Amino acid sequence: MASTVRIIFFGTGGSWPSPDRNVISIGLQVDSEVLLFDCGEGTQRQMMHTNMSFMKIKRIFITHYHGDHFLGLAGLIQTMTLNDRKEPLEIYGPSRTVDILTNYLSLGYYSLTFPIKLYELEGGETLDFGDYTISTLKVAHPVPTLAYAFKEKDIPRIDKKKADKYRLDSKILEKLRKEGEIIHNGKRISIEDVRGGIRIGRKIVYSGDTAPIKEMEDFARDTDILIHEATVESSLEEKANQYGHSSARQAALIAKNARVGELLLVHISPRYKNTSSIEKEAKAIFPRSRVVRDLEEVVVKVRKNQGSL
Repeated sequence: MASTVRIIFFGTGGSWPSPDRNVISIGLQVDSEVLLFDCGEGTQRQMMHTNMSFMKIKRIFITHYHGDHFLGLAGLIQTMTLNDRKEPLEIYGPSRTVDILTNYLSLGYYSLTFPIKLYELEGGETLDFGDYTISTLKVAHPVPTLAYAFKEKDIPRIDKKKADKYRLDSKILEKLRKEGEIIHNGKRISIEDVRGGIRIGRKIVYSGDTAPIKEMEDFARDTDILIHEATVESSLEEKANQYGHSSARQAALIAKNARVGELLLVHISPRYKNTSSIEKEAKAIFPRSRVVRDLEEVVVKVRKNQGSL
């Protein structure tokens, strides 16, 4: 289980950049590894205002190919090249990812210094990356669009009294968690000898652009943080739904029904310079709701009442 899971919002607006909000881009750091969800124009510069390095990005997950969600990719990748990146970069997205990004990333005169691997997803997949998984859901938007769920894997919780009996320090315990069985001081010790339940891994869901759908409730069930688009307030939701977007009220209903820990609202329309009405509508239904700002950081803590080991 990771020591650190944190989110930084590089852009929280929708459609086009405004003086108040850049277009959508969300960084997720899992210890030293960085994942990027969407990459609106200006993402690389936004990252420079934070302590999350674009050179540490290992995987990028694009929800769909409207400009406000991917037009920052070319600049980001060319900047990585100018900084002599060597590590491979993986980019995941919905259907036509290979076609669209192969053409888009060939713009301009430059030579890549690192390999890029492109993957197309249809929705319904669960990708295993070792310590965590990424699951996908096809959502309701005019073009192929995916929601993503990051899920840290559950691990055995250690009973401190049992561990002390075998004189196991933290490094040995981590080895035991990974291997399931070790030899220590001449004794064979199984994870079952020190198990004290399960530490539930952290879960974060990002909706992408979507009209409200029932499937999102199951997809986000019991998640620690639901990042859901809230393009408009309820007075405009009928029109927003027609274009594949949600209101704050509708996002809050999903959060309530899914029993999430916290609802963070993004993809705010440029029409709103003051987002108090959007936040108020969401809080009336789901009190643990709020609109997030550009460059805001959220540390995702391990769920309470699970013990410290």
